[in-house]
Amino acid sequence: MRFKVTVAYNGAHYYGWQTQHRGDSIEEAIEAVLTGMHAKEIEIVASGRTDAKVHALGQVFHFDSDLDITSEAMKVALNSQLPKDIRIQKVECVSDEFHARFDAISKRYDYYVTCDVDNPFIEDFMMRSAKELDLLAMQKSAAIFLGKHDFTSFTSAKIDDRKNRIREITRFEILKEERQYHFILEGDGFLRYMVRMIVQTIIEVGKHKETFEEVKAMLEGKDKHLCKYKACAQGLYLVEVKYKEE
Repeated sequence: MRFKVTVAYNGAHYYGWQTQHRGDSIEEAIEAVLTGMHAKEIEIVASGRTDAKVHALGQVFHFDSDLDITSEAMKVALNSQLPKDIRIQKVECVSDEFHARFDAISKRYDYYVTCDVDNPFIEDFMMRSAKELDLLAMQKSAAIFLGKHDFTSFTSAKIDDRKNRIREITRFEILKEERQYHFILEGDGFLRYMVRMIVQTIIEVGKHKETFEEVKAMLEGKDKHLCKYKACAQGLYLVEVKYKEE
C-alpha cells in the first residue's frame, strides 16, 4: 500500500529536509518513526528538498507500507510520535504508481520580509528589513520572471552543467501586509536557491540598489555569476505541491 502524505514543519532547528550526517533533518525524523512502526527500515520520497531553516506548510512525500491501517490512523500514529515542530496534515492511500517527485506539476513558495525589526518572536520566520521597500518597483521587476526562462543566473553554481535550467513561473505576486512584504511564487519547478536568489534580487530593487533593466539583464545573461544575491532561509516556505490528478 502506498501512502501520500502532506506535512508541515518549522525548519528553524533542522539542517533541511534531506538526511545528512551533520545534524537533524526532517526526513530523518519521519523515517525513524515509520521504521519503528514497521519494525523494518522505511524510506520516504519527497517532492523535493528544502534547505536548512526553510519551512513548509505543504511538503509532500510518499512511502510504501504493509501495515493494515487506515489513512486517518496513520496520520494519528505519526503525529503522536513526531516532534511537535513536524505535523502531518493529511494522509491518503494512492496508487502504487504515484510518485511524490515525478508526478508533481507545480509548486508554490512564499517568502516573508518584515520591517518590524524589534519583534523578537519572528527571528526564525521572516527576513528583517530596517527600511520600507519600494513596492511598485519590486512588482514591476517581478514581472520579468513570469513565463518560461533559462534561470542559469538564479541558481546554485554547484549544479551540474548538464542539468536543464529552463523553468516556468506562472505566478509572482508581492503584497504589502501591514509592516511586512509577502512574496508568492508558483511554477512548474524551481532550481536550487532559485527562489531565494530571485527574491533577494527583487528586494535590492526595493532598496533602489538594482534597476528593472539590470534585473532583466541578469536573467537574459544566463550566467551563474551574474546574480550575487540570496535571501536568508528562514523567510521561505514551501506552501503547496500540485499533482496531475488535482
